[in-house]
Amino acid sequence: MARLKDLYEKQIKSALKDSLQIKNEMAVPRLKKITINMGVGKASQEKGKIDGALSEMRLISGQQPVITKARKSVAGFKLREGSNVGVKVTLRKTRMYEFLDRLVNIALPRVRDFRGLSKKSFDGKGNYSLGLKEQIVFPEIDYDNLDELRGMDITIVTTAKNDHHGLELLKMFNLPINI
Repeated sequence: MARLKDLYEKQIKSALKDSLQIKNEMAVPRLKKITINMGVGKASQEKGKIDGALSEMRLISGQQPVITKARKSVAGFKLREGSNVGVKVTLRKTRMYEFLDRLVNIALPRVRDFRGLSKKSFDGKGNYSLGLKEQIVFPEIDYDNLDELRGMDITIVTTAKNDHHGLELLKMFNLPINI
């Protein structure tokens, strides 16, 4: 069992139930999934760019990512409908907890000039989104084999009813959110 999942089952669940005054144990907020999205803008012109993003995302997430395609053509960006624009992956269960553990304890402390995450990144329903400018904060990525620095968007989806419950849940997982 993943370390954070074990921590959630043994400590966080009961602590959240008490602090949020929830009577039913099934109503306690929990993590549902984590989605990681990496846009590759130059992939439509250069075919090799999407392969590099695929291999990096595979190393970071531990599972095979999906190539995302453009939904409509935009002449200003030299983009055609159906061309490759990025890669994404959805993590659930054990891989989700393992990724969150690596994100909180290894990757975020390695971000340059890191002062914590913004509290404003909640969506109103308890889900949290954050962006990273470089993929090199993950230890799986070898800096010498990179073709280009790419950013990524990470969305943590919870079963929380509102932002306050989602904030309490993520603070229990030691996500460094500024208050």
